[in-house]
Amino acid sequence: MQPSTDILAFADPMEWESWLCLHHAASTGAWLKIGKKNPKRTLITIDEALDVALCYGWIDSQRKGFDAHSYLQRYSPRRAKSSWSKLNVDRVAALAETGRMRPAGLAEVAAAKADGRWAVAYAPQRDAGLPDDLAAALAENAAADAAFARLDKTGQYAIVLPLLKATTPEVRVARLGKAITRLAQAE
Repeated sequence: MQPSTDILAFADPMEWESWLCLHHAASTGAWLKIGKKNPKRTLITIDEALDVALCYGWIDSQRKGFDAHSYLQRYSPRRAKSSWSKLNVDRVAALAETGRMRPAGLAEVAAAKADGRWAVAYAPQRDAGLPDDLAAALAENAAADAAFARLDKTGQYAIVLPLLKATTPEVRVARLGKAITRLAQAE
């Protein structure tokens, strides 16, 4: 499946930043060609691309294979009320310290701080433990607990992540109930 927008390829972060400087406010997004790890690098890396995107208030999303030497990563303006990961909160702090953040990126940070999304940034998979409410619900439902135990780490995180992203206690309780029901039915 081909991406719906043009594919952009940049040799270094400065080229990507130049493009974003001109297009960040009007573009709905872009697919970047990202080089796989290679000592003879000719394309921007995933970390470089994300840092520049965050500076302009953009975020990464879908990833697709492309060829033996590269893949495609989608970048687009952050949507209103989108959740923040702790990884990106930390990245933005480092970018701000070095003076790399741009007004559009700073505006996204200010909005997230103002409405509380910044303070409830979700943990990455490697750091996300089993939330207490999920552990308690699993302990009360043997079928759901057995189904959860059979999942690999990625599958378990797919259950945990919506709980971490819940914006209110009511949303979290509803998501927890749906997760337990789905798990119990999977058994």
